[in-house]
Amino acid sequence: MQLKKQLHEFGSKMLLAALYLTLSLLTINANAQTINLNGNAGGKRFDGVGAVSGGGATSVLLKDYPEVQRNQILDLLFKPKFGASMNALMVEVPGDGNSTQGSELSHMHTRDDLNYSRGYEWWLMSEAKKRNKEITLDANAWGSPGWVGNGVFWSQDMADYYVKWIQGLKSVYGLTLDAIGCRNEKGVSIDFVKKFRKTLDASGLQNVKIHAFDNWGKDKFDWVKELDTDVELRNAVSIIGNHTMSEVATPEEVKKLSERLNKPIWNTEEHTYKEGFDCEITLVKSFNENFIISGVTKIVNWYLVGSVYPTEPYAETPAAMIANSPWSGFYRTREALWGYAHYGQFAKIGWQYLNGASGKLDGGGTYVTLKSPKKDYSVIFETQNAKATQTATFNISGALSNGKLCVWRSNENEQFVRLADITPKNNTYAITLDPKSIYSISTTTGQQKGSFAQIPVEKKFPFPYYETFDEYASPKQYGYLPHYTADIYGAFELAERPDNKGKCLRQVVPVRPISWAPDWQTYTILGDDKWQDYEIGANVYLNQGDTAAVMGRVNDVGSGYGTIPKGYFLQLGSDGQCRLVVSRGKREKNRLVGDAEQQALIKEGKDYSEGGEKILGVVKVADVLPDTWHNLKLRFKGFAITAIVDGKPVLNVTDTLYSHGMAGLLALGGETKLSTPYFDNLLINAPGAKLPTPTVFSKNIKPMYKKIQK
Repeated sequence: MQLKKQLHEFGSKMLLAALYLTLSLLTINANAQTINLNGNAGGKRFDGVGAVSGGGATSVLLKDYPEVQRNQILDLLFKPKFGASMNALMVEVPGDGNSTQGSELSHMHTRDDLNYSRGYEWWLMSEAKKRNKEITLDANAWGSPGWVGNGVFWSQDMADYYVKWIQGLKSVYGLTLDAIGCRNEKGVSIDFVKKFRKTLDASGLQNVKIHAFDNWGKDKFDWVKELDTDVELRNAVSIIGNHTMSEVATPEEVKKLSERLNKPIWNTEEHTYKEGFDCEITLVKSFNENFIISGVTKIVNWYLVGSVYPTEPYAETPAAMIANSPWSGFYRTREALWGYAHYGQFAKIGWQYLNGASGKLDGGGTYVTLKSPKKDYSVIFETQNAKATQTATFNISGALSNGKLCVWRSNENEQFVRLADITPKNNTYAITLDPKSIYSISTTTGQQKGSFAQIPVEKKFPFPYYETFDEYASPKQYGYLPHYTADIYGAFELAERPDNKGKCLRQVVPVRPISWAPDWQTYTILGDDKWQDYEIGANVYLNQGDTAAVMGRVNDVGSGYGTIPKGYFLQLGSDGQCRLVVSRGKREKNRLVGDAEQQALIKEGKDYSEGGEKILGVVKVADVLPDTWHNLKLRFKGFAITAIVDGKPVLNVTDTLYSHGMAGLLALGGETKLSTPYFDNLLINAPGAKLPTPTVFSKNIKPMYKKIQK
């Protein structure tokens, strides 16, 4: 009996051991995958990975960095095999109107105006191309000046406006535009794109490809079916372009049609609103899945670099880098930058997505394989959703290199770190992939994690601040923009004083632009949103009918789709009417005056008009005439607010709504016409303090355009 018992126990143990071994093998097999790479398989052309400058004045403070740090930032974004190494750049064609964070200067404020030196997008494209001659340049407009089409964007005027911009890019900066959209996220116009193609061709721009229609949402691909039946439309549109395929993927019928018509699919604006490494790995997952699921061969993310004030919407989260402290020279990279590097340092435009070599990993995650025109190739993995370590085994055949592969990894603890190389044996090799990681393996060489030593310490915005605008001897070389101002709506440009006594700042847009986002009044901001007790003053020159203002304690500039600020402003009209106003920011449009919320505000003595404005005081100032200079000053001391005109207090009020915020300049207009006043001697100082000497800008801040452009 004892022997039978021992045999039974032994048999049970053997059975358990066999069962354990079987389960272990099943687990190993579940986390192992074989991928066949055939270099002769062919595949779709890789059209690049990059980011957008614009769709909001996202790069406005970058231009003001000392030249050393400015070059470092640009190297980290564009230099091949160094940082993000982006190989595709898309910029906004500026149109004077707000397009998320702010507005950018148009090359044609009016129908008869043409100036190819305004703004910074020309400079940014030049700097990107200087670092990477193979980078592609793409563009799109979010809006346009109001004269275009007499207020109608989809017009011949807009086609001509685009052509002028492209011609200036070539004739003045020597840059060739590769592709352009019709309009960002504003519907479909079949008639316009046909007209646009004809206009480009008639202007010798046959090589500039059009992508359409760059929309988002469930219906963004509805128009594509017309490519199959409308020959003129098919000849006009070279690329099927849309946004956020991570949210709404390309339908299968559109993918099939794009292949049959040989029209690639591009994602002309993807969004990744996350923090830290979560943003980085989500970015790579998006890049991979855009191809695997949606057939996308080019993807640009919104947006490039966070060179906006922290009080502006989307000030940091989407960007690859943060460069919003030019007065100190401080900048920093976000983890997202190294997500771009996992693509940008391992593939070039003109490579191909190797057929049969991209897809989902069995253990969670995705991978894509990109092959050079010769034998080199790279594989990019992300394992965001993996629960355990997994192994991928590769079998190589056809026209592929059998040389060793470098391995670079990013995870929550470290970004873009080189691991041990892999050497294939008998045309096969394996790689072990940890969960929640990014890997790039490649037969190419030269990758590096670029960095710079001794980045300056971050400092607060200079205070007191006194800007006379006279240091800009050649406004063209600065793109007509002074240091540190950020236009939210309209165009505040360096100009000659009307009395020819030096330089000043002027709001130059005469009529309301066709904006992408709802607009309020033209204004520009600068400073520190932590400022509390201070005074903001400026000299203003009012043309007949103009109204100008200084702004203080501005702590919000809108939602990103709307520009009504939160803060105070003191305004003066050419007729002497002076008002002190507090703005509570945007309220829902078309609200009924008698609704419950409005009635509650009225009972509290807060009868705010549309836009959330409340007039704190009104006064008629004597001796105010058009075409003369006057000084406006808004002083904050605790909750006491004093309005001062030409050195004399005219209003004293108490308001507890806002205790801190930035400064700004404002030009108020009507439904159509805008004010175009001049501003000079901008002063931000302690209450009642003596006039300081003008702020001295670093001699290391060089103009964007070292030669005066045509």
